[in-house]
Amino acid sequence: MSLRPLFEWVHAFPSSIAMRESLYAFPVLLTLHLISLAMFAGLVVMMDLRLLGVAYRGTPFSEVQRRLFPWQMVGMVVTSIAGLLLFYMQPMRYFGKVLYWIKIALIVLAGVNALLFHFTTYRSIAKWDTAGPPLGAKVAGVLSLAMWAGIVSFGRLTAYDWWTYE
Repeated sequence: MSLRPLFEWVHAFPSSIAMRESLYAFPVLLTLHLISLAMFAGLVVMMDLRLLGVAYRGTPFSEVQRRLFPWQMVGMVVTSIAGLLLFYMQPMRYFGKVLYWIKIALIVLAGVNALLFHFTTYRSIAKWDTAGPPLGAKVAGVLSLAMWAGIVSFGRLTAYDWWTYE
């Protein structure tokens, strides 16, 4: 089953058309998406570098997590809403873009990585302040860094008509 009819259906919504025809909707949403993505991804990188022992070694893990996590969630919510609205505004623009689908797949994988981390390895964070993070936490950090680099890269490359099919 093809997703194309669903994308065409959303593309024809009056609100989707109104947003597409608006002079300000796209630049405002794109700016909001990119600023909140930079905030979110930057904070994720900070946490991942701490997991790997590369940065912020003088700050306990629990303290880094306590300070960064609420702001990570703000960035995630804002960038997700803005991204969904950008998609809603122009679904047919993204339908045939291979790089867009790679970005979406990486977002799903990054989400799975984060959930696995938080529901397994993260449960022992109180011990990390003295013993250091377990191997599972370091693996999650490396995977997270790689996936978020890919998400940002493929998201940016989506603007171009490379690897587009119909």
